[in-house]
Amino acid sequence: MQTIGILGGMSAASTQIYYRKMCELVRQRLGGLHSPELLIRSLDFATIEQLQASGQWDEAGAILNAEAKALERGGADFIVLATNTMHKLAGQMMDGVSIPLLHIADATAERIRQAGLRAPGLMATAFTMEQPFYLGRLRAASLQPVVPEAADRAEVHRIIYEELCKDIATSASRAVYEGIAQRLAQNGADCVILGCTEVGMLLNQENVSFPVFDTTLIHCEAAVERALGS
Repeated sequence: MQTIGILGGMSAASTQIYYRKMCELVRQRLGGLHSPELLIRSLDFATIEQLQASGQWDEAGAILNAEAKALERGGADFIVLATNTMHKLAGQMMDGVSIPLLHIADATAERIRQAGLRAPGLMATAFTMEQPFYLGRLRAASLQPVVPEAADRAEVHRIIYEELCKDIATSASRAVYEGIAQRLAQNGADCVILGCTEVGMLLNQENVSFPVFDTTLIHCEAAVERALGS
């Protein structure tokens, strides 16, 4: 079994999901008392969020790069960055790192293509919904992503930072997210990407009427498959 290096804490709420899901998947695959071999570096998200908000992306990238190198030194065989938004800095993060990064957008795009779908709606932070680092990756995989209208993008982003990242999930916000997902379908989306690792706290296949692709769960499944050599 390979050792998975998780760079998380962005937010801590989603990193907890990564840990639980990977443990569950390995136990299902191998049975008994088996669990994944992990190294976890969990950052103080307040520091990262301040750098995001002030546009100091190079400074944030330097932090991620140092942490990726620490995971490599610790013996990780590959790295999972447990956040969609910070994949904006994937190139800088992996500079001088010889072990691979399992990219969350690539794993998600492959799953969507396997399902025969092509026009995923994207619900994520404003950075992820509006900047090319993520949308471009989806388009490079021959997908045609659909993003919410401006007011919906703002509300998705607000709920992520003011609630979900603080491990708060309310019925009111769930209803808001369900409405936004429905509007994406009306605007041509044939599925929806839960493109922030916390969005799955509110949306899943039970409360969305068209196919849901939860990036956190897909990322965990891809990491476990790689670690087990399948």
